[in-house]
Amino acid sequence: MIVRSHLPWPLRWALVALVFGFSAALALWAFEFGKDIAGLDRDAKAELGQLRVEVAQLRAEREGAQSIANTAGSLLRTEKVAQDKLAQQLKQLESENMALKADLGFFERLLPAGTTEALTVRALQAEAKAPGQLRYQLLVMQMGKSAPEFTGRYDIVLTGLLDGKPWSMSMPNGGLPLAVKQYLRLEGMIDHPLQAVVKTVQVKVIDSRGAVRATQMLKL
Repeated sequence: MIVRSHLPWPLRWALVALVFGFSAALALWAFEFGKDIAGLDRDAKAELGQLRVEVAQLRAEREGAQSIANTAGSLLRTEKVAQDKLAQQLKQLESENMALKADLGFFERLLPAGTTEALTVRALQAEAKAPGQLRYQLLVMQMGKSAPEFTGRYDIVLTGLLDGKPWSMSMPNGGLPLAVKQYLRLEGMIDHPLQAVVKTVQVKVIDSRGAVRATQMLKL
């Protein structure tokens, strides 16, 4: 006669699961214990920490290099802009220099041969712009490249007829200040009575002592 113990199936499965779970836990403990004994986990953690430090250093070096590159690029752009401005200014100065040389040659050709006067008035022009208003243009030149600067004043005298009678007038306050080294263009407007008929325009260059140094007259 055989006596068997009858356990319920759920209880049997629970017992089996408990045995397998205990076995798995024991195996995991053995694996972790083995790694600790071999030092593999500690070495991996140390190596990982070192790699993180090196990555941080490389990132910092890359950011520093990028900042230096950005600064150098900005300096290069600034220098290029400055060079372009200097080149433009040089071209402008060369153009102005050529224009001045051309003007000087033109003005020298205006002088009649054999002129010995130190100060002259050339190219006087005048025209009526409106009733009672006259526009004038003239050129004052001083001979000699080493001549000192001339300072004084210039006066414009208008002559003609007013109400059928001889008439003349000068600029207010005895004229306008004048300072010239080699040449100087002058232009402006003169108001006169509406009824006046202007026949002649005369320019007088006067020095600081009141002496007339140069004149020119234009007939209209």
